[in-house]
Amino acid sequence: MKKIKLTALIMMLTIVFADSIFVQASAGKDDISGLVGSFRDETRCESVSVAVVTSEGVRYYGDQEGLYQIGSMTKAFTGLAVVKLISEGRLSYDDNVSELLPGFEAYYHNAPAEIKVEHLLSQTSGYTNEENAYPSAGEGMSLNDWVMSISRMELRYEPGEEYAYSNVNYNLLGAIIEEVTGGSFTDYMYDEILHPLGLYDTFVGEPSAEERIIPGSRPGYRLAFEYEIPVYEGRIPAGYFYSNVCDMARWLLIWMGTADVPEELADLISLTKSRLDEEGDYFSGWELFENEVYGHSGGTPNYSSRIVFSEKEMTGVCVLTGMNVAASTDSLCGSVYAIATGEEPDGLATDVWTVFDLVFTALSVLGILMLSFIIFVKRKGIVITLAAISLILLVSVCITMPLIFGAGLREIAFTWAPISFAGGLIILAINVPVSLFSLIRLVKNENRKKAG
Repeated sequence: MKKIKLTALIMMLTIVFADSIFVQASAGKDDISGLVGSFRDETRCESVSVAVVTSEGVRYYGDQEGLYQIGSMTKAFTGLAVVKLISEGRLSYDDNVSELLPGFEAYYHNAPAEIKVEHLLSQTSGYTNEENAYPSAGEGMSLNDWVMSISRMELRYEPGEEYAYSNVNYNLLGAIIEEVTGGSFTDYMYDEILHPLGLYDTFVGEPSAEERIIPGSRPGYRLAFEYEIPVYEGRIPAGYFYSNVCDMARWLLIWMGTADVPEELADLISLTKSRLDEEGDYFSGWELFENEVYGHSGGTPNYSSRIVFSEKEMTGVCVLTGMNVAASTDSLCGSVYAIATGEEPDGLATDVWTVFDLVFTALSVLGILMLSFIIFVKRKGIVITLAAISLILLVSVCITMPLIFGAGLREIAFTWAPISFAGGLIILAINVPVSLFSLIRLVKNENRKKAG
């Protein structure tokens, strides 16, 4: 009987992991449609749209009109708006944020620190992306409300000294736009950036055309579950625009210098690119990679995206997906770009959340098997051992995960991680009290037998 149960467990775990291995092995196809299909198999995300821009024109794969959250690709729009205000003399790279946002202060080593606009644009302000240290805006918070909520917080680094990617920087830039213009961030982006560039299917926050929104999703137990989260005003400038691949193709053409746009904005785009000199440089929502390729990724709890382009190759690629599987999305974009430029694609990478889904799916199965043993077994030693294993696993995960991801366990389990993560923890948590009740039952039975 024990051998049968052990064999069953091994078979279940093998099925879970073999499924991923098979998909990964098939991801090396040299055609774009094949790569998109492999991506769907690997991630279980059905909603994926791709735009490929070359000197020969634009090709699309997937839904062309559906709207996705574009995540941190939003930063390039916010950055361009700030560069525009600087070019008009309404802002300066050297302006102190504390002077632009009344009541806002930052501290480093318990002393006031001056963050400049330049630091925000280049991600060198001293803030990090640790949610525990610098919480994002909550429900009902305006940009100004959120700014006041992080005022006087201690910076991780001295401003201007270290690069550290942080959504805080671009949400602060959004607040600065409102303060300088005297209007809303939303109105300024539509009136001065999006519509002048001909981007009429790109939206600041959640669009009114709800029927065109591609639903976000979340992995779990090797399935995709539709998953929506509210879009809060205080988070929009750093990562909550919506768009489709048609507008993203135009956005690529704009940055590649082949689209017809107002001269003022074309000059600002050229200026932005000129600030990216060396590989690894970051400025105004763009990073410079090897071989003079510009790009940026985006990820929210239920979407992921990636955009890259090269003026030298006259090639650009944008990938929008309805699931937060950033590493897989990035690798899909990179492989499509390689094919478009005549290079050999690297294939697909397995995202960390896909790995976690596999692990916690297996852990859930293991937890259910242990629970069955705990309920039906009649040996105290086995019950105690299984209870100890469950408790150790539960405590280990609860301690290490917040340290790894810099966020609270609740946020990880119920916002970012696959559904299987919470499911596995719940099953392990159930095992502990059930073990206690089982031990009490066994002890009572032993005492009755002794008394009899």
